[in-house]
Amino acid sequence: MAVRPVLRMGDPRLLQVAEPVGHFGPDALGELIQDMRDTMAELSGAGLAAPQIGVGLRLVIFGVGHNPRYPDAEQVPFTVLANPEITPVGEEVEEGWEGCLSVPGMRGLVPRWRTVRYRGVDPQGVPIDRTVSGFHARVVQHECDHLDGILYPMRIEDLRMFGFQDVLFPGEPDADE
Repeated sequence: MAVRPVLRMGDPRLLQVAEPVGHFGPDALGELIQDMRDTMAELSGAGLAAPQIGVGLRLVIFGVGHNPRYPDAEQVPFTVLANPEITPVGEEVEEGWEGCLSVPGMRGLVPRWRTVRYRGVDPQGVPIDRTVSGFHARVVQHECDHLDGILYPMRIEDLRMFGFQDVLFPGEPDADE
């Protein structure tokens, strides 16, 4: 399989709303998912949405184990999620620093729901239904935003809290997406 180029902010394809995945099964999404996985791993990302590699489908992958770019982050199980729906659970919103493979070298303080329920299907069409909080909730919200043409800088409320990673956090490793 292959590491694919990641589109960067400014590419109009990142602003489009992705189409639902319509075909499932062992052959339907296998190559695309493997390419997404290879790309995410190569760039040490926490997640990747199909639109970020120029594929306009409602498909995201995410997962964080031991990652030097996220030394303090809780682990997030590797997940392939098609046609996701996110519902906030409760009213609590928290701000957290985010980066993105499509906005390299930048970080911003982004408000997100603290707890969400996400539903969708895996590559075989088997339903996924999880309620998660904290970093896991932040990651899934970030990735699913890509499916609606939303990049994290669009959610920043105070642009004084948006800048280059090496200026905001000198000496720390990059932490894009």
